[in-house]
Amino acid sequence: MTIPTLRTERLVLRPYEMSDFASYSAFLASPSAAHMADDGGSSAWDWFCHDVASWHLKGFGSLTVTEAEGGRPLGHVGIHQPPRFPEIEMGWFLYDGATGKGFAFEAAAALRAHVTERMKLPSLVSYIDRENAASIRLAERLGARLDPDAARPEGDDCLVYRHPLGEAA
Repeated sequence: MTIPTLRTERLVLRPYEMSDFASYSAFLASPSAAHMADDGGSSAWDWFCHDVASWHLKGFGSLTVTEAEGGRPLGHVGIHQPPRFPEIEMGWFLYDGATGKGFAFEAAAALRAHVTERMKLPSLVSYIDRENAASIRLAERLGARLDPDAARPEGDDCLVYRHPLGEAA
């Protein structure tokens, strides 16, 4: 499996490189990751490796989001399904200084389109912490709708947003 590199007008979504780990790990240990990291970032290496391996094991995974001009890392977008997730999930995060510019929307829309054009996914959801207003707004902007009846990861009281697939997206 070749991990794709995707391009939008302003962004490059590319496979992780070892040099990405420092900023990835720092983000997961930061207060900005309070809605997703439950251990202060101590499992960042596990998450990083999962994001890379998922491409080879499942045909979808995560990519580093960088500026098209200059290549500055902006964050991450991914489609994945670790064992505790009942459905395939799309998630995202941006590093400090990259928020509020539409980068997460642009990256998530590009990855969702790429994966759903190549695979017949049975569903795609985003598991979002109830207090994460920015991610809720982004999921809704992407066309996802709250699904109060959806299964959640074991032990997680998150919201589940269901994404449109195929032509509906």
